[in-house]
Amino acid sequence: MSAFGYRKPGDLPQAIPLFPLTSAILMPRGVLALNIFEPRYLNMIDDALGGERLIGMVQPAMGDEGEPVPQLCDVGTLGRITSFNETEDGRYLVTLTGVCRFDVEQELEVDSPYRQALVSYEAFADDFAQSPGRSIDRGALLASLKTYAALHGFQVDWNAVEQAPTETIINVAAQICPFDAASKQALLETITLEERARALVTLLEWDSASNDPDRPIQ
Repeated sequence: MSAFGYRKPGDLPQAIPLFPLTSAILMPRGVLALNIFEPRYLNMIDDALGGERLIGMVQPAMGDEGEPVPQLCDVGTLGRITSFNETEDGRYLVTLTGVCRFDVEQELEVDSPYRQALVSYEAFADDFAQSPGRSIDRGALLASLKTYAALHGFQVDWNAVEQAPTETIINVAAQICPFDAASKQALLETITLEERARALVTLLEWDSASNDPDRPIQ
């Protein structure tokens, strides 16, 4: 069972508010911190807090990022507001926890200042339970992460990482590694954790080889 008691796609609303944000993805059980300041999204948070506290995170379609009303990627993630603070200057500091990914089926014509859509969760029904990832080579995954972090000068608590579940390691890396928006979307759209692990290691190794002149690109 996922967090918050959701067990299956039918437990979630079909019509949801959307927060388009480039290079920001949210994985199931992942955590995403947001700094909300635009009036339309302040309104969206107000409405969400008065209801089920659910918001759909989705990236603008590649190439449309700068458009006033960009097309959206086909896949996003429903998140639940799990932390909320209001600043003195009127911003909202929000933490979303990922529930389940969705396919955008149809954008709705609405009176609200923010966008809304009908979505389907059926393709991602496995998101409701944590995957053990038993067939994933944790050693190779961690080695790729350590090489990548060292080349970029990232400070990482490796003791904490090594004690974390495999799913958590993969999903946190997918969210926080500074890959481009297309790469992040590709990670989000992988169906299984094993597919995501392979895609993540490929991105890590490609980046590491590109930034290390002594390491050949495979």
